[in-house]
Amino acid sequence: MKPTVVRKVARPDAGVVKTLGDLGVATVHEAQARTGLMRPFMRPIYPAAKTSGTAITVSCHPGDNLMIHAAIEFCRQGDILVVTTTSESTDGMFGELLAESARAHGVVGLIIDAGVRDVKDLTEMDFPVWSKAVSAQGTVKATAGSVNVPIVCAGTMVCPGDVIVADADGVVVVKKEAAAEVSRLAAERFAKEQKARERLKAGELGLDFYGLRAKLTELGVRYLDELE
Repeated sequence: MKPTVVRKVARPDAGVVKTLGDLGVATVHEAQARTGLMRPFMRPIYPAAKTSGTAITVSCHPGDNLMIHAAIEFCRQGDILVVTTTSESTDGMFGELLAESARAHGVVGLIIDAGVRDVKDLTEMDFPVWSKAVSAQGTVKATAGSVNVPIVCAGTMVCPGDVIVADADGVVVVKKEAAAEVSRLAAERFAKEQKARERLKAGELGLDFYGLRAKLTELGVRYLDELE
């Protein structure tokens, strides 16, 4: 693809994005038929990191963060930068100064299938980042890439405007056109889990609550008072 920057992004309703973020990665992932989850190597740089927002997608040359700078011009409040590279990279492509710039333009987090640097500073800023690596290896600004085009980040397709939910469980992507429906399904699932939680806390066995005794019988499991 020829290097391209798309200026305008259609974003889903902000209330839907917030609801999805409040429900969290695990619930949202289950609610959309266990799809959209990025690879488990994408980890938050500090344990309490949590965010949700709309994707501004960035495709960079490895070791070159020029297009991250280009993307920030088109960010607005509630956006998340989602960055991939055209071949594998662990270089530290984002640090404190870029975070300051991004935050000034409304960015609420970064998802990057590469490395980040200045982790101490980013943590003190409470700027949430999920990355493949942490590396002080610097980058250049020399090669064109693209902004707001479909990309694959950590094994998952992301289109500009998709909803990103990220927390200690990882990162999940919700397609913007499905966001309202997934939000509804996730809220229903959360309410159902709340009821289950109370029954399990009261001591009811999962075997009985989930009807698993019949499954054990079907699988031929036998119960003995002692090993024969």
